[in-house]
Amino acid sequence: MTTAATGRPQARPPYATVVIVLAALALLAIPWLAAPFYLRVAQQILLFGGLAIAWSMLGGFTNYWSFGHTAFVGLGAFAAGLLEQQMGAGIPAFAKMLAGMGFAIVVSAAVAVAIAIPVLRLRGIYFAIGMLAFAEILGEASRNFDIFQGAIGFTFPGIAVPGVSKVQLFYYLFLLLFVVNAVIFIVLRRSRMGTGLVCIGQDEDTAAMLGVPTERYKLAAFVLSAVLASAAGVLYGHSLGFITAGSVFRIDISLNLILFSMIGGIGTLAGPVIGATLMIILTQVVLGDLLDFHMMLTGGLLIVIVLAAPKGIVGLARRLRRRVPGQTGETAA
Repeated sequence: MTTAATGRPQARPPYATVVIVLAALALLAIPWLAAPFYLRVAQQILLFGGLAIAWSMLGGFTNYWSFGHTAFVGLGAFAAGLLEQQMGAGIPAFAKMLAGMGFAIVVSAAVAVAIAIPVLRLRGIYFAIGMLAFAEILGEASRNFDIFQGAIGFTFPGIAVPGVSKVQLFYYLFLLLFVVNAVIFIVLRRSRMGTGLVCIGQDEDTAAMLGVPTERYKLAAFVLSAVLASAAGVLYGHSLGFITAGSVFRIDISLNLILFSMIGGIGTLAGPVIGATLMIILTQVVLGDLLDFHMMLTGGLLIVIVLAAPKGIVGLARRLRRRVPGQTGETAA
């Protein structure tokens, strides 16, 4: 972490390492302490928090907001499922999943490159609508072409690890993917490319005039974000055990990724995590029994958060920190 004024590394508070270690131990212990319902809630937080981080590598840095990132979630799940169905029964289920994930990443990267060439020429709402249309096209294709079996659905092979239940296993797999996404986000943000992506988000034309390779950086961020979303789609499909077009090509997934990032703070690492944690606990735990008032109460809370913290909870925390004597609150994301 660096200070905005000097660019020098900011000294880590003495308690920070202790907090990080305790948080890591708590995350590892949750599957053995939490009831199955709360463990599934934790799974959703890790899955969608990680997806929101992947979305932020494009939308958070460059302000190219994708309304169709669910396309890559579904693409990953379907690519893996189609490959795994062709593999022999004697191959272990875990090996099938790894092979399916590798295949899904390759397919998603190729599709992302192909779609990025035309769609990244659009900006603002036109880019958002273009991505939404792309997701709808993939969803309809999966439903109407027999090879994809989207309307019928298909099953994933069950994965079993001795001494670990399925819900515990996928918690750890979602946690692993979440950590991978977070590390990639941090490395990207601190790199020359990350600085260039932020410049694109602030003023793309000026960034290009200053020598930032805007087209190359946007393409790389788009493909990276798509690949990480497709990997999440593979794990999501396996955790469900059964997949259809309706379970992955869902517009609400894309909108939730934007919503989580907005609530927590767009362009930051903590923002999507905070937003996902807050909203999933709110909808699944706090308001889980109030289905008649669910949408109304959720919408009301969102209005309050947006009005009170237009830059998200992270932005609000930074603003409050600047009011503390001796604290600038200006740190790199």
